[in-house]
Amino acid sequence: MGWIRKSPAARRYFLRFVPMMAAYALIPLFVGWVIHRFHPSGALLYGLAALPATAIVVAIVCSGIYIAEETDEYQRNLFVQSILWGVAGILVITSVWGWFQIYTQICNVPLVWIFPFFLCCQFIALAALKWRRR
Repeated sequence: MGWIRKSPAARRYFLRFVPMMAAYALIPLFVGWVIHRFHPSGALLYGLAALPATAIVVAIVCSGIYIAEETDEYQRNLFVQSILWGVAGILVITSVWGWFQIYTQICNVPLVWIFPFFLCCQFIALAALKWRRR
């Protein structure tokens, strides 16, 4: 976590992003409880089902704000490259898994796992980029 101390923009990003990931972990628990307890239907059910995605939207906005606020071009470039590698990684993973689903008896993975897998790919890419350039 040494990169957090490097710039005020990185600290602000961390302080924005971490609560969104906590919300992404907690909101589905709340939504599941509400749905199982009250059995909503119609528009309310769809609204509740979409609620966890709001944390993802805000997290993506936080990344955009960080890119706009970061004054260190090198750090900004590393972050953008890590996002691109994260997108590439998740595209490969989902494409290969999709072909496995078509041609084999492999299990289905719920789509809600795409964003966490993307974050893992992005983190691995960022670590690799920093290791390569040390």
